[in-house]
Amino acid sequence: MNTNSDSLSTNLQDIRAFVAIAEAGSFSKAAEKLNTSRAHMSRQLSQLEARLGVQLIIRTTRSQRLTSAGEAFFTRCQAALMQIDDAITHASTDGDLMKGSIAVNCVGGIIGETLVGNAIHQFCAEHPDIHIELDFSSERVDLVQSRFDLVLRMGVLEDSRLIGREMGEILIGTYAAPSYLARRGRLTHPHQLREHDCLTGSVTKWKYVPTNKNEKTVEVEVSGNLQCKNGHVLYQSALKGNGICRLPDLYCQQAVVDGSLESVFEEWKVDKVPLYLLYHRDRHQPARLKALIQYLMVKIPPQLVAKI
Repeated sequence: MNTNSDSLSTNLQDIRAFVAIAEAGSFSKAAEKLNTSRAHMSRQLSQLEARLGVQLIIRTTRSQRLTSAGEAFFTRCQAALMQIDDAITHASTDGDLMKGSIAVNCVGGIIGETLVGNAIHQFCAEHPDIHIELDFSSERVDLVQSRFDLVLRMGVLEDSRLIGREMGEILIGTYAAPSYLARRGRLTHPHQLREHDCLTGSVTKWKYVPTNKNEKTVEVEVSGNLQCKNGHVLYQSALKGNGICRLPDLYCQQAVVDGSLESVFEEWKVDKVPLYLLYHRDRHQPARLKALIQYLMVKIPPQLVAKI
């Protein structure tokens, strides 16, 4: 038998022809099954035997039978082709089924844990055959290289290889408890933040835009006695009077209403931050992924508007 690497490139159609001949017991019936001619089937078998360097079927004008090598080859190829056909069927129907897995990476805090989390809960209840992995890792995910299907990301979109749908803008404010402001004094300008305990996340340079056009944009390096990348922790610390926090208004709107927190600045604002839903440019997007994208685009944007 020829054992060189050429045998690995044997035409799959020639193997299908051989299996069909062996199953049908005749060239004519096999040709009819594959919608081709008897002569073409004969050529395919001859090509396969030449490539393998072994006779698979002994044929005469009246009959045919498998050789011992042909019987062994037939058994293995028949099983392999069944697996291939099953894999093709599974792959081609997977995109149409509302089942399977979706991996989502999302910003944490109130955006991910509350808004997105609640939407995912509802989606799972409506689609019990879809498994969703929701990840809140803080590292900036490369969607092209990672295993994630969807990423929800705050900030400017830079990667043009992805589809980025803006879900809305997140309003950011600067807040402190009345007890802290009474103890440490009220602020009128961002530069005064240098003299205060600021509760920070990953960003320690706070940028402010004046509502008065005669003023210039200000960026201040801040510090304090607590740094944490979880907004809920910073929010709770501000409530206890431990310092000044800068958070999405969504965290603080109820606390402002009931007087537990106050807005620190009236004449200085923080730029709004866009929230994007990112996914691959894929013409063959599975139905389950399309459904989740549409669901999130309907559920999340209305909730980004703070009601202070």
